[in-house]
Amino acid sequence: MFIYYLFAAAIIIIDQLTKWIVVQQMELRESIPVIENFFYITSHRNTGAAWGILQGQMWFFYIITIIVIGVIIYYMKQYAKASRFVGTALALILAGAIGNFIDRVFRKEVVDFLDVYLGSYNYPIFNVADSALVVGVIFVMIATFVDERKKKGSTAK
Repeated sequence: MFIYYLFAAAIIIIDQLTKWIVVQQMELRESIPVIENFFYITSHRNTGAAWGILQGQMWFFYIITIIVIGVIIYYMKQYAKASRFVGTALALILAGAIGNFIDRVFRKEVVDFLDVYLGSYNYPIFNVADSALVVGVIFVMIATFVDERKKKGSTAK
């Protein structure tokens, strides 16, 4: 169980370190090509959520994030012991939530910097915490799907 919290802490440290480097080394809106026409490091700030929705609604994010953190810790206590996959998924979600929460509390905005172009589409700029959240949610969905298939398989016999 403790290993999942350690894993989450490592992700949070990576998230905060990468954001600190971007803030210290780059001007706002500065963009550095990593893979031309595909991947850039772009210094960006977001006072909202994904795709810039709910701009400036910090109290909403504070409340929601505290609730999410509590729920994730509860689920980790309930399910992480039985499944390493679920424990890892929940640790990723926890790390992502805390990583962006730290930004909102101390910076009053979230530092984003991973900028991907898919053809002519510029995907919204994101960060390590966002990536952890998305991967964690996908893992939870996979675990739920697999668990449901197992339940259906055992009731069919």
